Order: sequence, then C-alpha cells, then structure tokens
Amino acid sequence: MYDIIILGAGPAGLSAGIYGARSKKKVLILEKAIDGGQMAETISIENYPGIDKISGAELGQKMAEQAKSFGAEIVSDQVESIDIKGDIKKIQGKLGSYEAKSLIIAQGSIPRPLGAKGEEKFKGKGISFCATCDAAFYEDLDVYVVGGGDAAIQEALFIANFAKKVHIIHRRDRLRAAQDIQERAFNNKKIDFIWDTCVDEVKGDKIANELVIRNLKTGEVKSIKSDEPFGIFVFIGYLPNTDLYKDILDLDDKGYIITDDEMRTKIDGVFAAGDIRKKTIRQVVTAAGDGAIAAMNAQKYVDEKEGKLYEGFKENK
Repeated sequence: MYDIIILGAGPAGLSAGIYGARSKKKVLILEKAIDGGQMAETISIENYPGIDKISGAELGQKMAEQAKSFGAEIVSDQVESIDIKGDIKKIQGKLGSYEAKSLIIAQGSIPRPLGAKGEEKFKGKGISFCATCDAAFYEDLDVYVVGGGDAAIQEALFIANFAKKVHIIHRRDRLRAAQDIQERAFNNKKIDFIWDTCVDEVKGDKIANELVIRNLKTGEVKSIKSDEPFGIFVFIGYLPNTDLYKDILDLDDKGYIITDDEMRTKIDGVFAAGDIRKKTIRQVVTAAGDGAIAAMNAQKYVDEKEGKLYEGFKENK
C-alpha cells in the first residue's frame, strides 16, 4: 500500500515524486517507457530556470535520480486498467497490481498524427516524430518538417545539422514559435519554408519518396517527388493519453482532464498534472509546477484521511 501512486515519469510525474517523497510519503512512480517522458526526446531545453542548456533526456535523468534520492520508487510497467472511485486507488499493470491512498495522473500526451493518406504505411519508413532518434538517417538528404511551433522549428534546426536541405511545411503564413527560435531558422541557409500548406498523402515504394501537398489558400495540389528517399518529421501538437479516463473523469472537448487550480479532479484523492490536464501553456516548467502542486495536495489529502489535519487546509479547500 502506497500513500501516493504517480502515473508517468515526465516532468510532472517526477516533480510530484520529488515533492511527495520529500514529505515522507511512500511514493511509487509507474512509467511504461523512459524517465523524462516526451521531454526525453527533446534535443535542447534552454528555458528551464537555473539551467542554461540541457537535453531533455539528461534533465529527466536528473529529476528521476532526485526523486529516488528522497525515497520514491520508479517501476517500469504499463497501466492496463484502473479502479479509482473508492478510498483505495487500484492500478492494474501488465506486470503487477498496485494500491494507494491517492493517485496523481501524469501520463502526458502523444504526438498528433499527420492525418495524411499513407501515414501508417510509412511510419518508420520516412515518417518520424523524433528528430533525436532519426535525424542522422537523413544525412545529405532532403527533409520535410511539418509544423510551425517551438518543437517543429527547434527540431528543424537540429535536423539541419544532418540534412542537405530542410523544408518546413506550415499550414499558416507565419510561425508560432518563439521569436528567437524563428530568427535562428530564418537565418539558417539550409532551411526554407512552404507556407499555407498541408500534406495530403505520402507515397513511395518501401521508403517514402513522394509528398502530395495542398495550398490551403489557392487549393493547388502539388507532388514533390525524389529519386532518393527523404524524411518527413511531424511536429503538429499532441493528443492526451486519457483513454482510461473517458468514463471516469471529466474531460474537455479535446480529451484533456479537467482539474481545479489545485490539480484536483472530480474524484477525491485523484489529481492530474502536466500535459494530460486542461491548460493553456504546456512547457516543462509548467508541468513541473503542476506536479509539485498535485503532490502537496495529495500529501495533505492522505494526512487528512488519516486524521493528521493541516491547519487551514479544510478552509482553503
């Protein structure tokens, strides 16, 4: 029996683990992949307070080590089912069963698919969602990056270290990325832009070597074909990992968990933090803040259930 179970070891989950374990609670973090979550696939983080520049993988590792140093357990397992409406929160994983007095959901999100014909066929055969993983495969080849936000432009800059040319396809006529990132991309001679455009289809034999694109303003359809394979890297947002909670918690119209400012869901003792919850800003620093708030309130919830009331907690609740 744990005091707090945390689902997900991204910045929200690991921050929650640090705060929960430091408060002397028995804390378990369940993660199906690697410490750091989506953050671990980020090449460079330059806006985390107190850190000049660090890779997402390294920051995730540091957070995990810090959580473990305070006593949190991190177990590799994938959640298959949950029973969280009662006082005891029950989690069934592929490898084991777990119980806790409170639960923090921090399972984040997954990359939004391109939505083009041929996408499933060419995933891993030209289409990628991770520049860190796959950019080196396209050395001296053309690469097409779909998206216009921070992630898309940062990853395009990284890919430009390998590719012959990087073509950024964006459905609008201007980028959404931070100004300093935009300036670096505009000043990079290996990067150009295809504006007001979406990808309708990906083609090829065994590996992608043709894109069918459409101008959203004129309706013009154009085929881009090469004798060589090329890469298509997709960075157009994320989808929350909330399939388990559709009939249990309140979700918004995009599938994100609805919480209050204290990270509480509609079920007592169940909190949500990070990219899985409804919010306007999704950054590493905001996810870490969510995790800290969720853990402190989970700790207070457990103490309240055990009769160890914090002065003013009921009033503030």
